[in-house]
Amino acid sequence: MDSPSPQPSLDKKVFLPTFFLVMLIGVLLVLKPDYARLLLGDALQVVTGYFGWLYLLVGFSAIAVLVWLAFSRYGRVLLGAPGEPPEFSTPSWIAMMFTVGIGIGLTNWAFIEPIFYLQSPPFGVEAGTPEAAEWAHMYGQYHWSIVPWAIYALPALPIAYSMYVRKQPFCRISTASAGLLGRQSAGWLGTGVDVIVIIAIIGGAGTSLGLGLPLVSALVADSFSLQDTPMLQFGVLVVWTAVFATSVYLGLEKGIRILADTNAVFAILFLVFVLVAGPTVFILSMSVNSFGLMLDNLFRMSFWMDPVVKSGFPEDWTVFYWGWWIAYAPMVGLFVARISRGRTIREVIIGQVIWGSIGCMAFFAIAGGYSLDMEMSGTLDISSVLNDSGIPAAVVTIVSSLPGGGITVFIFTLLCIIFLATTLDSAAYVLSSMSTRNLTGEGQPARWNRFAWAFALAIIAVGLIAAGGLKTVQTSTVIAALPLIPVLVILQVSLFKWLRKDFGKILRPANYALEQGPDGSTEVREV
Repeated sequence: MDSPSPQPSLDKKVFLPTFFLVMLIGVLLVLKPDYARLLLGDALQVVTGYFGWLYLLVGFSAIAVLVWLAFSRYGRVLLGAPGEPPEFSTPSWIAMMFTVGIGIGLTNWAFIEPIFYLQSPPFGVEAGTPEAAEWAHMYGQYHWSIVPWAIYALPALPIAYSMYVRKQPFCRISTASAGLLGRQSAGWLGTGVDVIVIIAIIGGAGTSLGLGLPLVSALVADSFSLQDTPMLQFGVLVVWTAVFATSVYLGLEKGIRILADTNAVFAILFLVFVLVAGPTVFILSMSVNSFGLMLDNLFRMSFWMDPVVKSGFPEDWTVFYWGWWIAYAPMVGLFVARISRGRTIREVIIGQVIWGSIGCMAFFAIAGGYSLDMEMSGTLDISSVLNDSGIPAAVVTIVSSLPGGGITVFIFTLLCIIFLATTLDSAAYVLSSMSTRNLTGEGQPARWNRFAWAFALAIIAVGLIAAGGLKTVQTSTVIAALPLIPVLVILQVSLFKWLRKDFGKILRPANYALEQGPDGSTEVREV
């Protein structure tokens, strides 16, 4: 008789040091905001000054690795048992994948980021000109499309392979590194990898909260004619934490999947509304123009560091975004791996990169096109609001200008709340999974563990807000991403070693022929 499988249990050597370290960081940010801000500022100068080039290389390398893997013979490898169907329907799979990878950052930046670029365009373009507007409409789409989703896919594949092909009993990064690290993946080296990953996930998710909370607070204040005070922000945080904590408590099927599906429907309807209610022809024309501009300058943007003029544009935007995506990559990778059982490597790559890019580009094309039209036509002075009152006030001003007024603002507020909740419930789910032993691909971590990480995320958000300012939030992300770069390399090498060992002598590029039957029918056969 087979012995029963070990039951999932708390992995104290991972949970205790990381949880208490995260809580300590949160408390430090709250109690010593000035000191934390100074320390983070110094660290940012070191990271961007010495390693900014590395972030750009990681972004482009991710695309190259995935293109090769998707169209190689290994792209046909099924992440599951032979003949096993996908666990989730394709629409739900795409919705969960998209919402966990983007969060409220998309709704926060899609309207306002093109205005930043219009004021300070890249490549020495004169600010406020028609040429600057074209670059402004395109650059956000570049920052949010192919590269981030390629970075996200890097850890998803080895983790899914570890769980569903190798049948490893742990849903964590260290286990997916076993192809390279061997037995050390279960020892101190593997524990160190998991600790680094958890801290980076907290940094990335904390960035989303730090950016999103002021926006939602401003939207709530506008909707209900309230003063946007710290007390209101705290109240919004409490409600927000309750929403995503409840979702992660209910689990994948009853909580996260339903919230993600709802979010996707809301987002599509809102985009269609902006497109129809706004300058439709202008938005469509700019979108086509931006796509061509991106293709024409893809290599230039991918490697531009501006080392002579030193405008600061690459560091402030591209390096920050690549750092944000890298910091989020293990979390998104773990979650996407968990929901991708029954799909091939090629399906996961194409699904993430193509569908993720389309969704983000649509948001920036439509929302950014609307903002630029309002600004360039003089209908709305968004730049003045942005410079005088900050990002949340500017977003509220833009959304309020749409038809429907207060109703539109209220619906947009709900969309923002759900968007971030779907990201953070996934973050809490992943963090609790990484701190659980003997957790198979089908299992779920303990509910109290999920709730504990939801609380830790809320504490980090309070600390980042107390430290103050967009720069502080950006800094935490860029710094958290640096130690993850070698982790991503380890994961890719681990996957390639496993693939060569398991399928190297089995998989061969297939040849196909069209076979004609006696009745004139035809059938494609592999030969």
